[in-house]
Amino acid sequence: MRLASFRIDGRAGYGIVKGDGVVDLGKRLGNRYPALIDLIRAGALAEARAADDVPDLKTSEIEFLPPVPGTEKIICVGINYPEREGEYKGEREKPKYPNLFVRFPDSFVGHEGALVRPKVSDKFDYEGEIVLVIGRTGRHVPRERALEMIFGLTLGNEGSVRDWIRHGSVNVTQGKNFDRSGSLGPWIVTADELDPAKPLRLMTRVNGELRQNDTTDRLTFDFSFLISYISTFTTLKPGDLIFTGTPVGAGGHQTPPKWLTPGDVVEVEVPEIGTLRNHVVDET
Repeated sequence: MRLASFRIDGRAGYGIVKGDGVVDLGKRLGNRYPALIDLIRAGALAEARAADDVPDLKTSEIEFLPPVPGTEKIICVGINYPEREGEYKGEREKPKYPNLFVRFPDSFVGHEGALVRPKVSDKFDYEGEIVLVIGRTGRHVPRERALEMIFGLTLGNEGSVRDWIRHGSVNVTQGKNFDRSGSLGPWIVTADELDPAKPLRLMTRVNGELRQNDTTDRLTFDFSFLISYISTFTTLKPGDLIFTGTPVGAGGHQTPPKWLTPGDVVEVEVPEIGTLRNHVVDET
């Protein structure tokens, strides 16, 4: 099942995406679950399935929002494909622990939303990623049970302002949290229909040119390790998001660098999930 959050006529809603239509679960289940995060917290996927029907809306009528408005935590994993170490340090030795940082909800737009290149920098970059949506509460989750924590998978463009990433010597927070610099979506594919243990091919295109292309079976730290490790220091809760890392090929690591400019179109694709598409505009 593909679940999306959206806005239409000033109203926020959520629903099941079927082809070019949307079953409006916000109207059908809103008295019990006003938003998608409420449905996730309640573990009410079966009720969503029971409410599945003929679409109420067309996707062309809605504005896609990031799939889980109201999420508590957005945790991002850096340098998690093998050759990424070489892009930064000239090294290929596997690190002992993952690199982690956090992002704020306001740093993301939804599918087809405008990515905003900030006025303070022209070094605006893309990072296509697979994003885990947590479906249950867990702390100290054993690795062999970790995949059971996943409600579903979505896609992210972990948009980055490269020169601001380097303002701090040991953190990247500034360059990763400019308003509307990244994106999430277009929807969540639930884990009962897409096995998180299955290798997935992740691709990023800019203006149709393939820039990133890799598979999750090559991750330095796989999904189960990340969930187990992260849940050691913080309680994971329904609706939390984990960005699992981007392959080599981001614009800032090419020679010469290929920074995003207004009018560029960035597409992040996993065939089993879909395509997250956004265009770039300048901050006004």
